[in-house]
Amino acid sequence: MTSSMAATRLGFEPYVNVSPVELRSNWTGADVVTVIAAANRQIFGNDHLMLSERLTSAESLLASGNLSVREFVRALAQSELYRNKFFSSTPQVRFIELNFKHLLGRAPNDEAEITEHVNRYIEEGYEAEINSYIDSDEYQENFGEAIVPYYRGFATQRGQKNVGFNRMFQLYRGYANSDRAQGKNKSTWLSEDLARNVANPIRTPHFGQGLAGNASDDRGQLYRVTAIQGDRGRTTQIRRSVTEYLVSYDQLSPTLQRLNKRGSRITQISLA
Repeated sequence: MTSSMAATRLGFEPYVNVSPVELRSNWTGADVVTVIAAANRQIFGNDHLMLSERLTSAESLLASGNLSVREFVRALAQSELYRNKFFSSTPQVRFIELNFKHLLGRAPNDEAEITEHVNRYIEEGYEAEINSYIDSDEYQENFGEAIVPYYRGFATQRGQKNVGFNRMFQLYRGYANSDRAQGKNKSTWLSEDLARNVANPIRTPHFGQGLAGNASDDRGQLYRVTAIQGDRGRTTQIRRSVTEYLVSYDQLSPTLQRLNKRGSRITQISLA
């Protein structure tokens, strides 16, 4: 995770140190309202929903305890409303990019993931494409039955490539923006970078600034990386040690990769 200052500059500060929205076993009516709002915001890409557009039947089933959060998410993504907003009106690859963003909270890692989902849609259809995200081990591991999907691409994730942080900013255009309002919505955002297997530069949604200002200044900076030690496969652990690393710009990426391989969780990256 980046520092709070960097998060503010890059426009994703609303997601820093915010707990995922979860419907716990002792939920109240107010909790259900919060879950419905969070799920609609996430799945429909922050697009404003008219009262007449909302899936009231699925909302009622969730409120009565007859539908889990995961199945509620499935109902939203399988709905004609989602299909009309993101499938019928956009290119197929753009649709898949948005499925990754809405349902798994991250950008696709590489061209192979895009190809896999294109083939699945062609061979098995729309419902199978949507179900492939929600029924995946990745979804279950990160969201389970009770957590609303959220943008995970802003933090280091075990088993995910560091370039995913850059790719997420291609798909994320600010907390107040919606996926349907983006001017580039008629074309894909990541195809060229994925095909070339390169990391796109990180830019703010409005001003085009990079993560740390002028690139020539970045390389003279030292960065403080804070990480929590991985459990290394132990079944129980009373306390995990927190370690800080002071690294140069050139060593930042290799350090993140090394920590990720160790199973450590990176909690903060800040200028020293």
